[in-house]
Amino acid sequence: MRLEKCWFCSSTIYPGHGICFVRNDSKVFRFCRSKCHKNFKMKRNPRKVKWTRAYRVLHGKDASSDSVFQFERRRNRPERYNRHTAQSTLRAMKRVEDVRVRRAERLQLKRLSSKEHGRRHADKYELEQQLHLVRAVAPIPKENVENPRGSEQLKVAVSSSQQDRQASYA
Repeated sequence: MRLEKCWFCSSTIYPGHGICFVRNDSKVFRFCRSKCHKNFKMKRNPRKVKWTRAYRVLHGKDASSDSVFQFERRRNRPERYNRHTAQSTLRAMKRVEDVRVRRAERLQLKRLSSKEHGRRHADKYELEQQLHLVRAVAPIPKENVENPRGSEQLKVAVSSSQQDRQASYA
């Protein structure tokens, strides 16, 4: 059973599935579904379409470009048995798993930190836009305040025009 790769999105194409397109120069393109085939016919670049594997690898969203995976592919080839080689391979497999876990965690932290940075930047921008709502209209003069730290309430001198306005509301 031969499993092909989609030319556009790099997903697996199982036997009996997908579309095969042969160009005039006899180059064969295989697509997993009509979505990939249509995008190819529209001459879209898979590296610029966000849902493709090429985009994810290019923009650091996936850990698939890791050198650890290349090592894993290489060790799947059958070789002559050697006890020393088998022991060192088992140790290396444990080490590879540890490295993979740490790199995945680092990738996740990198994603979260960039998201947090973006959120902080957006909050700062919004605060700058709405700064007039945060600032006080007019500060209270210090000579009008009596004993602000004592048990008495804060007293503010009211001008005669303000008293007239308050009287008209009452």
